[in-house]
Amino acid sequence: MTFAPEQLDRSKADLARLLRDLRKRAGLSGDRLARRCGLSQSTISKIETGRKTPRLTEVESILRALGVPAEVSEDIMSLARIANTEWQGVRASLRRGLEKRQTELAALEASASEFRYFLPAMVTGLLATPEYVRASLAHSPGDVAPVVARKLERQAVLYDASKSFTFVLTEQAVRWSAIPPMAMSVQVEHLAAISRLPNVRLGIVPNGVVTGRGPMNTFTVYGAHLATVETFTGRIVFRDSQDIAEHLAIFAMYEDVAIFETEARDFLSITAADFRRDL
Repeated sequence: MTFAPEQLDRSKADLARLLRDLRKRAGLSGDRLARRCGLSQSTISKIETGRKTPRLTEVESILRALGVPAEVSEDIMSLARIANTEWQGVRASLRRGLEKRQTELAALEASASEFRYFLPAMVTGLLATPEYVRASLAHSPGDVAPVVARKLERQAVLYDASKSFTFVLTEQAVRWSAIPPMAMSVQVEHLAAISRLPNVRLGIVPNGVVTGRGPMNTFTVYGAHLATVETFTGRIVFRDSQDIAEHLAIFAMYEDVAIFETEARDFLSITAADFRRDL
């Protein structure tokens, strides 16, 4: 599925209008359609007026109830998948303020109990030392001190025993020199320390591991209800269960070839020593 970012909001309105038109052409009231597909009349009304973005299972139920042909249903389901996807551009985030983005991330972290982070390029904020966090924001405009503070505050979620975290990093991410060698040594040792938390699994995919799929993007899966994918110009938010399932499968592939626990900490100890030798 391909789309331009501006399609995302428009697709929600298009889907609402299309489903409403199909119902009317079938000669059904909203109440009769609701009974046929096992949804409430208020849900049908909210979907048709664009106040609710329907889940793919709801769209499938509506299309079956209306007797929509398979070839038409396929196009509508593609539109429904786009409608369940959100684009958050970097420029828009900057206009709203980077602190607001940290508040949004904290809300996501509060909304789920299980988290999976795939990190092919750099260490994420939850795992970063203060110096690494500051360096990662060096390209951002304005005073980043409040954002740094908010990022570091968010790290407290790692100590919430009701939540579980799995981080899978490539060796590239561990070794990416965002800060000077001594500070990188501290950062790597910090990863080893976090890996000892009882609710945290931290894995590393070493260079040379054979995998059939390249590590294209940083992504995070929150529980089983939401996934975010990072790009240079923004992030994509997926809420469709099929998209989330695909990201979980990709994550599992890298998790299977990663090293964890003692083996990972031994690797990190060697890497930290490598940085100290670079002084």
